[in-house]
Amino acid sequence: MLIDEWDLADEARRTGTRPRTIGELFAVERPSLKPLPVETFETGRWFTPRVDRFSQIAVRTNRYSVPTRFIGRQVRVLLHASELVVFDGRTEIAQHERLLTKSGSRLELDHYLEALLRKPGALPGATVLEQARAAGQFTPVHEAWWTAACNAHGDTAGTRALIEVLLLHRHMQHDHVVAGLAAALQVGALTADAAALEARPIADNDEPTSAKPRRRATTEADRAVAATVTSLTQRRLAQLPKDTRPMPDVSIYDQLLPSRRAAVAAAGRAPAPRPTQKPSRKKPPP
Repeated sequence: MLIDEWDLADEARRTGTRPRTIGELFAVERPSLKPLPVETFETGRWFTPRVDRFSQIAVRTNRYSVPTRFIGRQVRVLLHASELVVFDGRTEIAQHERLLTKSGSRLELDHYLEALLRKPGALPGATVLEQARAAGQFTPVHEAWWTAACNAHGDTAGTRALIEVLLLHRHMQHDHVVAGLAAALQVGALTADAAALEARPIADNDEPTSAKPRRRATTEADRAVAATVTSLTQRRLAQLPKDTRPMPDVSIYDQLLPSRRAAVAAAGRAPAPRPTQKPSRKKPPP
């Protein structure tokens, strides 16, 4: 915008003692100019690094993370002045803000979740977790829920449950998952499924993250109601319209199950007599 203002102000200027202004001279030259190209000019620079065993690529002395499933593969990187985009073929697989320092690293926690599910013990001291905390992606609500889950289920199972919660960020907005975690922590629901159940209604209603958390239950009845987790099946059935169709009549299928006497009468023949006992051919004693 500032450059456009300067161009408009410069059109009224004269060069030396020329009788025409710059704007008038440009109007004469405009018909001789070629039209602008349809495709935009690419200002980035391409690189083709290989993903190492730490699921990272090296670009201009800095390291950036990619999803762990691309370990060992060669990828294409488009480096811009302020960002970096990673492609597998023509598919974008990662995007990072460019580091302006040397020998730095920028890691994304989401890229390591599948590997951390197999080895949850590597999460507490991981560098990627520290960067997620610094970036605000791993909030104090995540920390509180993680601590409560580890106390309830043990460190390994609690950490694995947290990783399953972090996978929800791929399908839901960050603020919705955080609000669902806060609600689940408040009622003591310390499983990933319960956190997802709490987050889905918030995402459906699109409530702002600044909304106040649920009121803490003060009585035993309130605690029992708050701790009840709604079944997804019951919730879907409640939204279905009422079925007004009549009940089906299956009496016609009774024809497939006739009695033996009715079957014989329909065949028009009597049942065969049962065989009598054969006389013994044993000779009488003399």
